[in-house]
Amino acid sequence: MALLEMDWIGLVITGFATLFLIGEVLVNMRGLFALLGIGFITVYFGAYVETSSIIIMVIIYFIGLLLIVIDGKLLNDGTLATIGLASMLTAVALPAPNLAAGLYAVLGVLVGTGASFLFLKVFKRRDMWNKITLKDQLTKEAGYNSLNSTYEALVNQEGVTLTDLRPVGTIRIAEKDYSAVSNGQWLPKNTTIRVVQVDGTKILVEPKNS
Repeated sequence: MALLEMDWIGLVITGFATLFLIGEVLVNMRGLFALLGIGFITVYFGAYVETSSIIIMVIIYFIGLLLIVIDGKLLNDGTLATIGLASMLTAVALPAPNLAAGLYAVLGVLVGTGASFLFLKVFKRRDMWNKITLKDQLTKEAGYNSLNSTYEALVNQEGVTLTDLRPVGTIRIAEKDYSAVSNGQWLPKNTTIRVVQVDGTKILVEPKNS
């Protein structure tokens, strides 16, 4: 087809293929986007790849897509996603008939990948992404009793040092043991102390008689 002989057409085909395939991963479209993406990428490989090599290119492309999914679902550090994107770019660049067509195809994958995230603003996000993202805020208003709140309640309470504080050691307040720090003082074991400040889980104490 004359249209497929134009260098820029690779940008359109690989762009839509990647757009719909990654879009299917991100949002719940019941396979519609997957079918559209597979259709576009099949047209691309069918037009530019020799029959003997088409399976290899398809495998490389979809392995790249799979790595992106695994990174987003399990690792979230970007390593596999980077490798996956490189695999997809390689799969579309190698079959291109010339350098310009290859660059257009690569640009199509990049544009399609970025544009796919726009689907999140329109369609329902897949549940599998919700499972790895803690959306609820652990606030007092939501009924959560955070560890910080427990520590904040220790301010002005009295206790005793179980070890020497040099200046870090262990204290006991109301039959519970905590790690605490003195304000640069060396407090011997069995010293009666008072909690003067709490910063997160860091407890600052001073001798009761100070």
